[in-house]
Amino acid sequence: MKADEAAFSPEAIAALLEGRHGDPFGFLGPHHDANGALVRAFLPGCSGAEVIARSDHRVLARLEPVDDTGLMVARLADAEAYLLRIDWHGTVQETEDPYAFGPLLGEMDVYLIREGTHLDIGRCLGAQAMVVEGVTGVRFAVWAPNAERVSVVGDFNSWDGRRHMMRKRLEAGVFEIFVPRIWAGERYRFEIRGAGGVLLPQKTDPVGRQFELPPSTSSVVADPMPFVWNDSQWMRERADRQSAGAPISIYEVHAGSWRKRWDDSVDWQLLIDEMIPYVLDLGFTHIELLPIMEHPFGGSWGYQPLGLFAPTSRYGSPRDFAAFVDACHQAGLGVLLDWVPAHFPTDEYGLARFDGTALYEHADPREGFHNDWNTLIFNMGRNEVVAYLIASALEWLEQFHIDGLRVDAVASMLYRDYSRAQGEWVPNRYGGRENLEAVAFLKRLNTVIAERVPGAITIAEESTSWPQVSGKVSDGGLGFNFKWNMGWMNDSLFYMGENPVYRRWHHDKITFGLMYAFSERFVLPLSHDEVVHGKRSLFGRMPGDEWQKFANLRAFYGMMWTHPGKKLLFMGGEIAQAREWNHDAPLEWWHLDHPLNAGVHRLVRDLNHLYAREGALHLRDADPGGFQWVMADAREASLFAFVRWDPDGKAPLMVLANMTPVPRLDFEIGVPHGGFWREVLNTDAAIYGGSNHGNYGGVTASDEGRHGFRHSVRITVPPLGVVVLRPDV
Repeated sequence: MKADEAAFSPEAIAALLEGRHGDPFGFLGPHHDANGALVRAFLPGCSGAEVIARSDHRVLARLEPVDDTGLMVARLADAEAYLLRIDWHGTVQETEDPYAFGPLLGEMDVYLIREGTHLDIGRCLGAQAMVVEGVTGVRFAVWAPNAERVSVVGDFNSWDGRRHMMRKRLEAGVFEIFVPRIWAGERYRFEIRGAGGVLLPQKTDPVGRQFELPPSTSSVVADPMPFVWNDSQWMRERADRQSAGAPISIYEVHAGSWRKRWDDSVDWQLLIDEMIPYVLDLGFTHIELLPIMEHPFGGSWGYQPLGLFAPTSRYGSPRDFAAFVDACHQAGLGVLLDWVPAHFPTDEYGLARFDGTALYEHADPREGFHNDWNTLIFNMGRNEVVAYLIASALEWLEQFHIDGLRVDAVASMLYRDYSRAQGEWVPNRYGGRENLEAVAFLKRLNTVIAERVPGAITIAEESTSWPQVSGKVSDGGLGFNFKWNMGWMNDSLFYMGENPVYRRWHHDKITFGLMYAFSERFVLPLSHDEVVHGKRSLFGRMPGDEWQKFANLRAFYGMMWTHPGKKLLFMGGEIAQAREWNHDAPLEWWHLDHPLNAGVHRLVRDLNHLYAREGALHLRDADPGGFQWVMADAREASLFAFVRWDPDGKAPLMVLANMTPVPRLDFEIGVPHGGFWREVLNTDAAIYGGSNHGNYGGVTASDEGRHGFRHSVRITVPPLGVVVLRPDV
């Protein structure tokens, strides 16, 4: 038979043995002709093998070795379904032949992958444990359009890239194979020969949904059983709980260093048992997790991820993470994730030059390499990469019920010259510095999320004056729900770090932010970035002696929680931790044994409850009519006074802040209503560790007009303190 002779040519066998055969399905498996079927199997190291009938296990033929190549051949008289019975030197394995299965990906999947618009590749590519033709196993599929050959390797084939060479779907650049009789828990990688036959380092799965515990790096076949959710009430209410007028107060957390057991361990169950009740008690509405996508280097805090579809195995399985989200929702807490679509690490087993070419990244380092972070930049000009990233976002929002994504490093995506000198960047097609492809990606991302996951939100970490970050895409905006107010954060931290004697010279650091406070829907972030790299903790940044440090921090929180914008506080800030955050160590919980630290903790709780209770503090966060300066120019006294208005104007709050250590006694200020004004919060109260300068529960307004109002009150404004008054109406 000439066809058989060609198939058995030295060149074909050499290509098989060297793992460079371009058409493994055209050579291995069953090949039917007028005489029945010729079965070829590559089984290096076995001591014998037979072909048996799948129906009744009768022996159909013995596989005969071709010299000592590992290639074995049998002729079947009739074409029927069969199994391979393989003797591995005393251990007998019975299995279906992976090369007996036809193409697996559906035509629509192939079409969408080819088009670069497949947004559900988490359910399509990667490792999918499933049943095919009544056989349990795992379908592997990976996009590697420029590869000459791709194999899946693992414990199931002794990591031999010649054993499971994959079928290339030429029309989509995808390789696929079904490996029978393996299941969830199997470790695997992809072995790739790139263009020119160059053998690349083994690669982990770009769409892997589970990974080994670092520092090991193999992908793991995930459990296909769906998680049973019990959060239907939360999901029904989520859109209202996350609207622009909702009280959103976020507790930002690094999961691995919040708290640990005696043996230094931490997992999702610990956080279910201890973090959820703690955060609830403090009155936060959301937990935001620093990136928990699988990442090789713990010191990156998750900001250099490689597994964009997988929760890190450091804290448990994907099901364990889902259980954490479900428990949060049942307790009434939202869960936000930091998500990093801007860049990825250069580890050779990851996405870098995945198929031997710049596949996910730009080839030109002026576009494709971040000098600041030594990472590679996703190529937003490639449809398949855009689809890959959007599919990752949908994986978290749809499969894990995540309530929102905080998108990291948006500024670095928007500008081609971000952190680059002249000549080190490539202009856009109009000669400008804007990254048009990244802009299109962000608009597409937010449009898809709004359509497919109503009620979920996106938050931009964006530090420039790019217009309409939280504007509607239909109006020319980027489509985010909220934007971090980095200007407020930088200005307010600078101001609070100054000795009160010098604050008069920096009064505008507080007032300037209200010039643009309603240009976007803002989150006020006191994040992890402000308590690392020698910046000191929030407490450590406050000036003065111990008492003044605590008083300054309390006043800062009082100003933050009454300022327009949603709130975000990184863990440890609520206990006034003295040292910087260390990702290798838990928070110093013993601080709460100190009365002044315990006072800050109690203040944060009361601020959150006040914020949620008083509509004036949240309902008009994005409405300039919800804020009114009463006293913005008391520079010499470092005093501030403003009103936060509720929608109908009947229950406003008057806020007064004294940023010096000198109490202001019998201070007269205009108020918009007559009658009794109740002191609903005083950061200098003794219960918070303050000096207890206050107003004995409240003050009664006189008919003497001040500051444009028809009424006024005389009050005590405590030293380094914030007072909040509410009319009894």
